[in-house]
Amino acid sequence: MDIGTKLKELRVLKGLTQEELADRTELSKGFISQLERNLTSPSIQTLMDILQCLGEDIGEFFRQSQEEQIVFGKNDYFEKYDPELSNTIQWIIPNAQKNTMEPILLTLKAGGSTYPDTPHEGEEFGYVLSGTLSIHLGSKVYRAKKGESFYYTADKQHYLTSKTGAVVIWVSSPPSF
Repeated sequence: MDIGTKLKELRVLKGLTQEELADRTELSKGFISQLERNLTSPSIQTLMDILQCLGEDIGEFFRQSQEEQIVFGKNDYFEKYDPELSNTIQWIIPNAQKNTMEPILLTLKAGGSTYPDTPHEGEEFGYVLSGTLSIHLGSKVYRAKKGESFYYTADKQHYLTSKTGAVVIWVSSPPSF
C-alpha cells in the first residue's frame, strides 16, 4: 500500500494544504511532504493523529478497495451454446445479473431461436449487428434487420427467431438469464 499517496489524496480531498495539515497535527510541513512522497514512514500514533485530522478511520484507510472493471474484452465473456435452439449467448459484462441490466451478445444460427420467456416485469432492448430476426411478442411478430434496434416491455410471452441467422446485442432489465 502506498501510504504517502493515499494521505496526499485525503488531504487534497479535504481541501487542505500541507502547511494546514501540519498545523493541525503539530507536525512540520517538511515532514508531511516527506510522508506524501514516501521518503519517511509515520509511527502508528502519528498516522492516527493525521487520519483524525483528515476525518478518516484507520480501518477504512487500510481497507483495500478493488478497482471496478470498466472495460471488458472477449477474454472476460462467458459463453453458452445451445445446440437445440441453434444459438450462442455471450454475457459481455461478467456478473451483470447482479446489476439492473444485463447486456448479452446473442448469435442465432439460421433457424435458431431463444426459449420463449414468460411474461415478467422489466424491459428488453436489442440492436441487430448482422442478419435479420423476428421478435415474437404475445401473438404479434415484428421484424428487425442489421442496423435496427428494438425495445419492449416484457409483460407478454416473448422470444426471438431468425430464419437466416443474426447477431444481436440484447439488454434485459432486470436481468432474466
